[in-house]
Amino acid sequence: MAVMGTTWTGEAVAQPLRFPELLRSNQSMVFSVALRFLRDRAAAEEIAQDVFLELHRHLHELDSEAHVTNWLRKVTGRRCIDAARRRKLRMAVTLDDAPEPAAAPTNADPLRDRRLRQLVASLPERARMVVILRYQEEMMPEEIAEALDLPVRTVKSQLTRALAVLRTKFSRLSGGERHG
Repeated sequence: MAVMGTTWTGEAVAQPLRFPELLRSNQSMVFSVALRFLRDRAAAEEIAQDVFLELHRHLHELDSEAHVTNWLRKVTGRRCIDAARRRKLRMAVTLDDAPEPAAAPTNADPLRDRRLRQLVASLPERARMVVILRYQEEMMPEEIAEALDLPVRTVKSQLTRALAVLRTKFSRLSGGERHG
């Protein structure tokens, strides 16, 4: 429930987690995961707001900033999957219309990046969340399994299948344009 700090004498002193600082340091991650998953800015904002309201209610149960970050990823992932299942939305707003909230693009090929985002968006909900958590949030399969309450083997197999599907679809798209 506290983060360790030091006094001027060098003694370790427990400092309570402060909601405003946690909000500022994690809001782009939560929003980015929701936006990338849902592909709808308004829905992502709503999910992020709900997640942070939930954090405020449960802050006393969390004991470190790392614990908060993992908790936020877990809750965000679940809320996104639930929202997609409830609404069965295929969003009208594309990621191309929205700026990247968390990280600057590292690839120099925007067309390829757009195709990949579209292909990831076409994956089933759980596989999509696994891919987003693995490659956007750089979580390990064990962390993803914990966040989504899945066996590690299930996460690994979903990741393997999703990547195989993405490779196949991407090579079809790329090959079709060269010959077409």
